[in-house]
Amino acid sequence: MSEENTREEQTTKKKGNPKPETEMSFLDHLEELRWHIVRSAAAIMVFAIVAFIMKGFIFDVVILAPRTPEFWTNQMFAKLSELVGTEALKINQVPLKMQSIKIAGQFSAHIMISIIAGFIVSSPVVFYEFWRFIKPALYDKEKRHASGAVFFTTILFLMGVLFGYFLIVPLSVHFLGTYQVSSEVENAINLRSYVGSVTSISLAAGVVFLLPIFSYFLSKVGLLTPQFMKTYRKHAYVIMLLLSAIITPPDIFSQVLVCFPLVFLYEIGIMISRHVVKKREKEMEAL
Repeated sequence: MSEENTREEQTTKKKGNPKPETEMSFLDHLEELRWHIVRSAAAIMVFAIVAFIMKGFIFDVVILAPRTPEFWTNQMFAKLSELVGTEALKINQVPLKMQSIKIAGQFSAHIMISIIAGFIVSSPVVFYEFWRFIKPALYDKEKRHASGAVFFTTILFLMGVLFGYFLIVPLSVHFLGTYQVSSEVENAINLRSYVGSVTSISLAAGVVFLLPIFSYFLSKVGLLTPQFMKTYRKHAYVIMLLLSAIITPPDIFSQVLVCFPLVFLYEIGIMISRHVVKKREKEMEAL
């Protein structure tokens, strides 16, 4: 090893890296990944503690709000129902009755919500740490093309969470909370079940909104092509319609309202995949 390489390695060690990026072993990569996970977990726990302390706001204003008539989405549907002249679009006009059937039910729900809220708020940090881990494996040209990955990933994820919370959650709460197999059976919703539904729907919507990001990176590594997405476009639309039909009240307006953003994201994914594939083909031809 030359004297210049020796100095470069010593400088790299001073900056906190065990070895230069080109000479890191598998165990060194695991160690690096561990510290990224530790920093992400620390950020989540900090915001989770804040959310735990803000119990009143988190539950009364955020988690339990979609079941009440005062919730923004429920008010908008009520106004839309008056404009259209039908009562079918009004949702959650009678608040659901909530109960906790386990002695530790409310406390465990409090813990779970705090952790999930901590993850959502700290998602920019989590995505940034993940990006820092994979960034050294990219070429300089790839780094330039993916320079806004953290920003766009965070924006899309938070948009998805908000979309799920403000639209899908109220529709799902209304449909599932008022559904009855018999008038003899009264719905008394368990707190943990309600909290699980709200959080799972919101997080799932956040992940779905990352479809353009997945399309970009999968196309980049050659695992996805625009031809594949076009070929199975109809299948994807059917799945989206079925999903919309399951989580919304039984009317076509609500189904289309939920399905439209999913279709839009799928089409955006096709355009992104096409752009990536064409760019890769041009680079191959240049060689």
